Amino acid sequence: MLLAILTLIRLLGLSEGGWTPWWANYPGWELWKFFNLILFIVFAMLLHRRYGRPIREKLRLRGEAIKRDLQTARDERDQALAKLAEVEARFSNLDSEISAIKEKSALEAAAEKARLLSATETEIAKMREQAKREIESAGQAAKHELRRFAAQESVRRAEQILETEIRPEDDARLINLNVQELGRTSL
Repeated sequence: MLLAILTLIRLLGLSEGGWTPWWANYPGWELWKFFNLILFIVFAMLLHRRYGRPIREKLRLRGEAIKRDLQTARDERDQALAKLAEVEARFSNLDSEISAIKEKSALEAAAEKARLLSATETEIAKMREQAKREIESAGQAAKHELRRFAAQESVRRAEQILETEIRPEDDARLINLNVQELGRTSL
């Protein structure tokens, strides 16, 4: 459009005669620069039309990826803050948990002590009963041994008495009597 106006001004001869516009004498105001600018703008618009949509799409996808990454980072930050709050809560309750554990262990120790005392008393009672049975058994065995010993000593003493007091004639007479008694019983 500007080209058309400049061409019209030259044809009319306004620049040759008396009247010349201010821009006509301006240095560096050549028409080819405007034509070059118009070509550059048209070429840029064509490039934008042809390649602008893929670039715009890639930029949009990149923006969405960045938004997703930011959302993921926010979620991870929120999770980390929640864990931090949980840990801080546990640390604040740590003294009460320690005292509760101490109380629980004291109760368990007392219960274990009572159980051990009860088990010890039961074991002592069993050992007493076993010792009593063993003593009774040993007493019975001693009585039996004493009776056996007394019987052996009585026999030995009787043999000594018989040896010292019985003469050979008495011995022969006793043997005859025993033989006669055996003969009667065998019939």
